[in-house]
Amino acid sequence: MNKADIRQNIIKKLKNVSETERNRVDAKLFEELISSSYWKNAKRIGVTVSNGFEWNTKPIIEEGWKQGKAMCVPKCYPTLKELKFFELEKFDQLEIVYYNLQEPKPSETIEVKKNEMDLIIVPGIVFDRRGYRIGFGGGYYDRFLANYKKHTVSILHSLQLMDEIPVDEHDIAINTLITEKGFVDL
Repeated sequence: MNKADIRQNIIKKLKNVSETERNRVDAKLFEELISSSYWKNAKRIGVTVSNGFEWNTKPIIEEGWKQGKAMCVPKCYPTLKELKFFELEKFDQLEIVYYNLQEPKPSETIEVKKNEMDLIIVPGIVFDRRGYRIGFGGGYYDRFLANYKKHTVSILHSLQLMDEIPVDEHDIAINTLITEKGFVDL
């Protein structure tokens, strides 16, 4: 199967996860993430605002604020095909953009350079046991992470984990994967 077929197959499965299972997995992913040394040692954390069938990141953002961490949220620039992260201090600083995504308002937030973030929580749809991922197909994160020197982590349901997925030359592996069953050995 190619990346597009794998992506569609897993999206279909994710959309069929029951609300009870989704809540259980969200809680477990949250617990595993915030108890990790990566989280505890990070002062600035990059994280997307979840949408649709993605795992809920709003409690993660709120927990970061409670702990005095700077929570940085990406904004996509489609014409440039790049991401920029901005420090979010409250959800009112978000706006709805294309595909119903919530992104920071640059006029109300401060841009944070990639290597100023200690940890980036990278979204994805499918992952393999080497840390490679299939995202939404735009390549934004692979381009952004190309020279990132610090730690990356992804949170996912075990149904999103495969032994191996197709990898392109530009793909960047994630350092740590966390499922509802705990950390995945990479």
